[in-house]
Amino acid sequence: MKNLEYLKNLLDAHPELQYEIIEQYWTTDFLRFYHSQTNYNISKEVTSLNATIYKGKKSFSFMLDNANSQTIDNAVQDALSIIDKLPEDPYFVDLENDKTLAKPREVINNIEVVPLKLKTEVLARIANAVAPYNFDIFGSFVCNYQKYRLVNSNGLDKISVSSPYYLEVKAVHNKSQVTVVEAFGGEDFQYFQERNFLDKLLQKIGYCAYDIVDIEPGTYDVILAPRCLGEFTQYLAYGMSARALDQHSSFFEGKLNQKVFPEWVSVCDDPNDPEMIHKDYGSNGHIYRYLSLIDQGIFRNFMCDNYYSHKTGLPKNGNTGSCLKIEAGEKTLDELIGSIKRGLFISSLHYMNFINPKETSITGLTRDGTFLIENGKITKVVNNLRFTEKIARIFEHIQALENRSHPVPFSGNYSIFDIETVKSPHALVKDFNISSSTKTI
Repeated sequence: MKNLEYLKNLLDAHPELQYEIIEQYWTTDFLRFYHSQTNYNISKEVTSLNATIYKGKKSFSFMLDNANSQTIDNAVQDALSIIDKLPEDPYFVDLENDKTLAKPREVINNIEVVPLKLKTEVLARIANAVAPYNFDIFGSFVCNYQKYRLVNSNGLDKISVSSPYYLEVKAVHNKSQVTVVEAFGGEDFQYFQERNFLDKLLQKIGYCAYDIVDIEPGTYDVILAPRCLGEFTQYLAYGMSARALDQHSSFFEGKLNQKVFPEWVSVCDDPNDPEMIHKDYGSNGHIYRYLSLIDQGIFRNFMCDNYYSHKTGLPKNGNTGSCLKIEAGEKTLDELIGSIKRGLFISSLHYMNFINPKETSITGLTRDGTFLIENGKITKVVNNLRFTEKIARIFEHIQALENRSHPVPFSGNYSIFDIETVKSPHALVKDFNISSSTKTI
């Protein structure tokens, strides 16, 4: 990481400056499959250099991909020529000063552990298993390896390595076009149980043999799959940040240490769960530790970095909500389904958008497996549905949780294909609001 050292030496020559520099190396082996056949496989490498320079209460940031000494020189010269012209941030006090280092750990490169040959063998077995039901599979199987180093002018010098993997399989019926999805991800590939993954996919495929129906708008008792509850939790966690609190866009404003949800609802940010993707450091290099967010229904903590700790007076923890976990309950999935007289099983969500973050109101669609439950049994396939809800209301209406939690991967595909995990059980939710049917599967 000589570019980081080069930039650091340039900035150290200006004692009036403070700085934070992150150099990140990221590489991926990305396999896409289509109609049960490998569509393409991409191997890609990116090295990026991100820097923020501070002069008093003024700051300027820049990012360089595949930098060299000339581009670094130019970026620093531009920054120095611009920074004096920028407005001050009256709330800036200092950079992160937590020098605590994460416990050393062995990180195995999953690009090597799960090579292309193994990926294609796994996918071939899944494709062969679903073919008798007239389904093809679509999706992606991704392994990343990434290493970053962060330094700042307060003496922080931290290195972190991770290697997440992500498998998402969408099975599509060749005639009806009914779809179901199954996904798994983490950092330790030993936790991937192919037989269990396939059994869960085939169980959903079995439900797809039922008739396809529409349902009327209204409120329904629903089973939210771990993927759904996990995604709602990610949206809810937006309001658990000190930044949202400072902007008065947090549902949890004024609710610290108050009961907000039923006592069987607990949510934490846990970077050490072995089934999830590990995090060594959070905001600005602060060490990442376990943080309770909702404890038996009581809101306990805002996630707060160094800047917002100074600005709001909240204790600094550096958590970012990258390792969210909803604690399991006491019911089996069959018991949850069996308790519903008429309701819905919702497997996956799509195209969600906040309407009002402070109220946690949101709109979105169901997809990839929505089923009607009648008298405790799944009986029909339901066309995709539109919903408008408040996430806080969903959590308030959780009646019971499954007795085990499942790691669910989520991905972003922006500058790099980033992967996070949320660990979540199935949830029984009362009076979930369905606004309309899309009339399509």
